[in-house]
Amino acid sequence: MPTSTVLVTGGAGYIGSHTCVELLAAGYEVVVLDDLSNSSPEALRRVESIAGRTLTFVEGSINDPSTLRSVFSRFPLSAVVHFAGSKAVGESVEKPLLYFQNNVAGTVTLLQEMKAANCKKLVFSSSATVYGEAKVVPLKEEMPLGANNPYGRTKLFIEEMCRDLAHSDPSWHIVLLRYFNPIGAHASGRIGEDPKGIPNNLMPYITQVAIGRHPHVRIFGTDYDTPDGTAIRDYIHVVDLAEGHVAALQKIEGLAGCTAINLGTGHGYSVRQMVDAVSKAVGKEIPYQNVPRRPGDSPVTYSDPSRARDLLGWTAKKTLDDMCRDSWNWQQNNPNGYHQI
Repeated sequence: MPTSTVLVTGGAGYIGSHTCVELLAAGYEVVVLDDLSNSSPEALRRVESIAGRTLTFVEGSINDPSTLRSVFSRFPLSAVVHFAGSKAVGESVEKPLLYFQNNVAGTVTLLQEMKAANCKKLVFSSSATVYGEAKVVPLKEEMPLGANNPYGRTKLFIEEMCRDLAHSDPSWHIVLLRYFNPIGAHASGRIGEDPKGIPNNLMPYITQVAIGRHPHVRIFGTDYDTPDGTAIRDYIHVVDLAEGHVAALQKIEGLAGCTAINLGTGHGYSVRQMVDAVSKAVGKEIPYQNVPRRPGDSPVTYSDPSRARDLLGWTAKKTLDDMCRDSWNWQQNNPNGYHQI
């Protein structure tokens, strides 16, 4: 099979960088487009070091048609893996227009340039937020969709846009990967999650508490109808997630139109279980404080991952212990992320 060249938008970010490692390992040529607004070029240098192969980096935004046009004219791109976008729920509530511009309008521009270049294979980084507040679990792809914050709505709008596009032109092949809660890091400890400012996600917050950057973990809500009263989520190792993107690319030719696929483990862990599991990996108790629920949080959310198994031949392999060990390994090796002080 001739080598395929893939454009990875947002490839310097957390999930993007891990996916670049797996794409390079699978033999793809990789071109990364990233504006570095929430990522570091150091991540890409480390990706090359881990993979033992080089990639091509273009600094630029999906909101800039001329940059995209240049990339599509310079490289023989067969597909796009699209991660680029803003991703903090709280910030999206404060700055909805920024999110609609970066995520929705940026994706319109990307799709227009893909169409002009006749590059019609897309793997899109969607999210379990498109299910809204979960009423029934496990979450299956055919369930009704909704979103209760601007970030989630951008993912939902992009999904709808992709469905309309594929319906209008059957030559498109689009896979919408709905992530659950990515955590962990590459086993080398060289790349991982490096949030700017105070983390929005649970795992980097716990590991930053463990290393002394915050006094305690806040547990939002201890009165849910769950075994220990705290909310339950489906956590997935970022390397399993990255391998899901490679599987989607490898199978995309046989998936006509627009296909939504969950990437999760199918199992849920409570917030308390997560704190305890990281405490075990770290070797000391991590302090926490119980605080009231946040509005809009579902008590229990986890995936039905059977479609990924059936269509992509993919299942998550890594355990909760793997996730916690690798998260802590990254945090210990990079106490200040990519920006060492």
